[in-house]
Amino acid sequence: QVRLVESGGGLVQAGGSLRLSCATSGTSFSANTMAWYRQAPGKQRDLVASITSGGSTNYADSVKGRFTISRGNARNTVSLQMNSLKTEDTAVYYCNVQIIRSEYWGQGTQVNVAS
Repeated sequence: QVRLVESGGGLVQAGGSLRLSCATSGTSFSANTMAWYRQAPGKQRDLVASITSGGSTNYADSVKGRFTISRGNARNTVSLQMNSLKTEDTAVYYCNVQIIRSEYWGQGTQVNVAS
């Protein structure tokens, strides 16, 4: 059974940085696209950033220049470096992994940015 475990959320002051990590277990296949989504209270879950198996990245306009997504050296790991955090970045962040034709989600990690 494929399992995603996220880590790195927490409370940070505006202007600060956090790094989120996601590790996948339970599969011998390499992930295709890996991504981070976020969901603020009362809002829909939106794509923050994604990275393909070839390393191509895509970012939401709101995080361009501040966030960086990368794949780790360990297979099927992905990180999100978040700099210059703003209060509007407060949300639950979810890791998303596509493996073959299936899609998997992590349990989410809370990021709170205080003013």
